[in-house]
Amino acid sequence: MDQTAANSKNVRLIIIVAALGYFVDIYDLILFSVIRVKSLKSLGVPDSDLLDVGTMLINSQMFGMLLGGLLWGILGDKRGRISVLFGSILLYSLANMANGFVTSVPAYAVIRFIAGIGLAGELGAGITLVTETMSKENRGYGTMIVAGVGLLGAVAAALVGEHFAWETSYIIGGVMGLLLLGLRVGLAESGMFKNVKNDGVSRGNIFMLFNDGPRFKKYLSCILIGIPLWFVVGVLVTFSPEFGKELNATEPISAGTGIMWCYIGIALGDIVAGFMAQMLRSRKKVMLTFLILTAVSVVVYLNAEGMTAQQFIWLALFLGFSSGYWATFVTIASEQFGTNLRATVTTTVPNFVRGSLVLATLSFTALKGSMGIINSAMIVGFVSIAIALIALYQLKETFGKDLDYVEIS
Repeated sequence: MDQTAANSKNVRLIIIVAALGYFVDIYDLILFSVIRVKSLKSLGVPDSDLLDVGTMLINSQMFGMLLGGLLWGILGDKRGRISVLFGSILLYSLANMANGFVTSVPAYAVIRFIAGIGLAGELGAGITLVTETMSKENRGYGTMIVAGVGLLGAVAAALVGEHFAWETSYIIGGVMGLLLLGLRVGLAESGMFKNVKNDGVSRGNIFMLFNDGPRFKKYLSCILIGIPLWFVVGVLVTFSPEFGKELNATEPISAGTGIMWCYIGIALGDIVAGFMAQMLRSRKKVMLTFLILTAVSVVVYLNAEGMTAQQFIWLALFLGFSSGYWATFVTIASEQFGTNLRATVTTTVPNFVRGSLVLATLSFTALKGSMGIINSAMIVGFVSIAIALIALYQLKETFGKDLDYVEIS
């Protein structure tokens, strides 16, 4: 086999492994939202405490992801992108299986924290590998496929969570992850990383993101542009049963159904956003379009008085599609920084965005007592969108940027 054919085969394998890894990643990440009510009721949590205990468990998972983002990102730049893919998939697979055997809320929280650490690494390592191995003109297609396929893991989580016992649902996710590890064999490391490693350049030094003003501003902006997406998923859709009651829905609203259709929308949005970026040769224009569309969808959803279960499905699909810029957002982060910091950035940025859900849920919870669930969600949502728009303005366009360079400390 000649070198060109070997490289093409490696790129295809990288995309497949990254996409399937993200599929299992999202499955685990979303599964709790789907089975929150029945798993907590099974553990003896009264109905009046379901929202607060559920919020605590989500926050435990997100704190784990914040820590894991730092851990895996630094390791990705120091040890390589392939090692992070293996380690993160192994850890979250084992934690997923362990979740199927918890018998108390404290144990549940500890395992979700550990799972969060594992879940933090796979996407960043996968996207970094894709952006560094594909051509600068076409890498957007690669990240689009990874996100589009991966986000369908939420659909699998919704279907499995609705039709299987919650314990079995977790074990299924763990088994899928362990099976995926077999595909890792034969993956070749990024050539850009190997060159930097051989050059002896400082790699994975996270302090470099904070000791330079313009670099820190760029890093912070990369995080802030992604916040609205996780507000939509983590607040509006996860707590859709509570929003349904407040909006006088004519039928009970299922969070599992909402999650499934929201993520179908996100997957579709990611595909459309990816093609738009390639056609417009701009990621910033696509991000702007989708952030505005997100604002529209939030207003429509929070004013859906008397909605039916069928109308809720369409609303969840609209919310998901409008915020379907995940692949574009992560690609922007990956393209903003040099090879010696790229894995650190690409891994920490989406996890800090996921971790921002802690602030969103805490703000939402603090405001809902005095302002009501609808008004508090509206305020938190629009503040997050406004912050994202300001941050997007600060970033430079990166479409077609040559990524073979390093950051100087």
